[in-house]
Amino acid sequence: MVHLMEDEVFMAFSTYSLIVILKLMIMAPITAHYRFSRGAFANEEDVGHRRTEEKKKMLRTHPDVERVRRCHLNDLENVIPFVLVGFFYALSGPELSVALLHFRLFAGSRICHTIVYLAAVRQPCRFLAFVVGVAVTLSMTYNVLSKVLVL
Repeated sequence: MVHLMEDEVFMAFSTYSLIVILKLMIMAPITAHYRFSRGAFANEEDVGHRRTEEKKKMLRTHPDVERVRRCHLNDLENVIPFVLVGFFYALSGPELSVALLHFRLFAGSRICHTIVYLAAVRQPCRFLAFVVGVAVTLSMTYNVLSKVLVL
């Protein structure tokens, strides 16, 4: 493990993985903020000891809360594969400059994706940010499989 942390590619992978994982984790408090500020809760226990009529008003969906939840779900669907594939990619011995390009593009695309999703920027902005991230993960997958494919 000590030797891995001395490898520049692995250190870069660790850095950018932690950045996108932190971004993913920040989505939960953002969701909570939207729930409280919009008064839209999913579970009865979340509304406390209010009267029944008041609870019914608060147990609802809100478009803003749903937007944040979908953004968070999209992060889960993309960050986890990036971290898993990126781990094997970092171990496959890529050039540092190429690896940094992959890692930076992915991190940038996920940050852009979140900004344009939450700000409700018109398409194709969100689509392009999504596609860049997926393309990076697929490129790393191809690179690893081309080096280690054993059937």
